[in-house]
Amino acid sequence: MKIKVFCHSLLSDWNHGNAHFLRGLATEWKLRGDSLDVYEPRDSWSLTNLISDRGVGAVREFRRAYPSLNSISYDLKSLDLEMALADADLVLVHEWNDHELVRRIGEHHRRHHHRYRYRLFFHDTHHRSVTDPAAMAAYDLSNYDGVLAFGEVIRQVYEEKGWAKRALTWHEAADPRVFHPKPSNRKDGDLVWIGNWGDEERTEELHEFLLRPVKELGLRATVFGVRYPDHALRALAEAGISYGGSLANHAAPDIFSHYKVTVHVPRRPYTRLLPGIPTIRVFETLACGIPLVSAPWQDSERLFTPGEDFAVARDGDEMKSKLSRILDDPQYAANLADHGRRTVLARHTCAHRVRELDMIVDEINREERTTVTYR
Repeated sequence: MKIKVFCHSLLSDWNHGNAHFLRGLATEWKLRGDSLDVYEPRDSWSLTNLISDRGVGAVREFRRAYPSLNSISYDLKSLDLEMALADADLVLVHEWNDHELVRRIGEHHRRHHHRYRYRLFFHDTHHRSVTDPAAMAAYDLSNYDGVLAFGEVIRQVYEEKGWAKRALTWHEAADPRVFHPKPSNRKDGDLVWIGNWGDEERTEELHEFLLRPVKELGLRATVFGVRYPDHALRALAEAGISYGGSLANHAAPDIFSHYKVTVHVPRRPYTRLLPGIPTIRVFETLACGIPLVSAPWQDSERLFTPGEDFAVARDGDEMKSKLSRILDDPQYAANLADHGRRTVLARHTCAHRVRELDMIVDEINREERTTVTYR
């Protein structure tokens, strides 16, 4: 199968979660022998910030970690879609793309549908459908075969607003070839958190579920991530938490191996507006086999078994209690980590998602053949 992906960036995961999932999907497609072309805009926001933050060596680091993956950089004005899409069987266009590009690819699909017959999907892995609906409504998806939404609640938004002819739920997942336990006898501390401070979408939550519990328990803790303003760095220092700076996502398993526990602190849009969506870091963290304590989020789609795959803390006091139990009871910690990892391997790997997408495409093809037969 010939697959074309148009994304914000494959090369950079700087504040860009879709790169995590895309790299795992791309690896899976390559391993099973599919032809894959990934297109990303030249000098994308994420790539520009990555190079500014960590230098061009960060791109070389990506190539060493993923030697089989590469992307094609393009300028929108000169992008030749006739050449790019001529032999496609499946095309995925991520939501962090220019509105014009999304429209032009849809127009190509409409004009050449009977000639090339590729399947075209819009891939939504963000909360803008509920936090910035005007921007999402401006995407012309009329010529797309459907939307792949990374949570049921987002699928329902597309359906209710009529933004696309078809919307389907397609969750993110972990690549267990990269995200797996890396046993180490060396411990650099008690707790580690890998996440970005970002746009103040979870400032209160980070104070309640991370900073205060660490400070009050006197834990040795480190935080990695980007977009930490001065007040955030001061807050970390006041809590006695070390700041490790920017971290390549593929380096997370090594970091996890040197700590005893981690936490998940969902952003406010996900807990209040998008229940059921854990974000990809939960899949990756559990795949690494480190005990996880999560701040509250509603697993309405039953992706996991809260309390068995990970511990759940309803407030800051409960977070302190859960962290203390994990740190004081190695058997409980090991059981929790093992259960979470087994759940990911059984249900939530990129191989699972590739097979699910195959089934989605097959179902649409059957629907179309049936419609033509009875026309």
